[in-house]
Amino acid sequence: MLSHRQLFLRHLAQTSPAPLALEIEHAEGLYLYDTGGKAYLDLIAGIGVSCLGHRHPRVEAAVRDQLARYWHTLVYGEYVLAPQVQLAALLAGRLPGLDAVYFVNSGAEATEGAMKLAKRYTGRPGIIACRRGYHGSTQGAASLMDPPDFTLAYHPLLPGIRHIDFNSDPCLEKIDRRTAAVIVETVQAESGIFLPRLAWLQALRRRCDETGALLILDEVQAGYGRTGHLFAFEPYGIRPDILLLAKGFGGGMPIGAFVASGSIMQVLSFDPPLGHITTFGGHPVSAAAALATLQVLLETGLIAQVPAKEQLFRERLQHPRIKDLRSAGLWMAVDLGDAAFVQRVIRHCLDRGVITDWFLFNDRCLRIAPPLTIEAAQIEAACAVLLEALDAG
Repeated sequence: MLSHRQLFLRHLAQTSPAPLALEIEHAEGLYLYDTGGKAYLDLIAGIGVSCLGHRHPRVEAAVRDQLARYWHTLVYGEYVLAPQVQLAALLAGRLPGLDAVYFVNSGAEATEGAMKLAKRYTGRPGIIACRRGYHGSTQGAASLMDPPDFTLAYHPLLPGIRHIDFNSDPCLEKIDRRTAAVIVETVQAESGIFLPRLAWLQALRRRCDETGALLILDEVQAGYGRTGHLFAFEPYGIRPDILLLAKGFGGGMPIGAFVASGSIMQVLSFDPPLGHITTFGGHPVSAAAALATLQVLLETGLIAQVPAKEQLFRERLQHPRIKDLRSAGLWMAVDLGDAAFVQRVIRHCLDRGVITDWFLFNDRCLRIAPPLTIEAAQIEAACAVLLEALDAG
């Protein structure tokens, strides 16, 4: 009989030539466990998904409770489903002016919906995105990527996309009255954690207002406490026209959303009706998990603890092989300057029971994005392994 590993390699679509093929038997809290019982401290939280760790008790209880009530019914704005409406109301209460939520399944799907919404609302064809930004791998989202290293094999993609440089003031002049929307990550993720300048983000907001373009902020990775704020845009004194959420939004379950004002969102309901639909978006079980996740974040001190935990990482990660360390709360890019070295460090850490990763557009940097539930002792232990890996070279 073939092993699970053999079946994995034979029948599951592979997205890289050499997958890690780590066989997980169960997970709990900060740890994944393989079939031999070895524990792995998860420093990437499934790429920012498991913001409360794995199988958080309140999220698991919410999932179990919803499973006992009903699963799939009809989700896109036709039935009144308690997990959806409670989650949407709680979100709206934290997002003044953004009071209409469209639930989807993923960040890429949130991007696609927001692009359609912006074009429909403004009647304009053009969308502007930032170079080295990442908004998903579906065709519309992939059209936003530049440079096209990851997309050239799939061209032609969507027309009407133009690009600006993140944090560049002169580039803002490209936003004009043909622009339906500008889509920007509040913190650039896959290029290796780059924060916006306050003056630039505020100037971007003003330029969108001047031209009538909608501002879409992608917080698929940056949101839900990761940066030390529930939403990463909060300290910048601006508000987007459309906000994108996913990953940590579901606390480990698949769900995403694009959020706007009711006056903007309502254009999807006519000319034509059902202007955007999704079969599984806002699935009741995923919505229940997302509601419990948001309640935990709002009712505990986890977000308030982020700066101290970030500082502890920064204090412990001192090593001559580190060229730079950029961070946005519990989200860090450890620049080692060499992609091969990064891979050696990742493998050494994996052997020692610590999971880390690199960035899609920056393979010279280690990714650190643990669950927000990580404690000081676990940070100390993880950093000790990381420093050992750096010493080993």
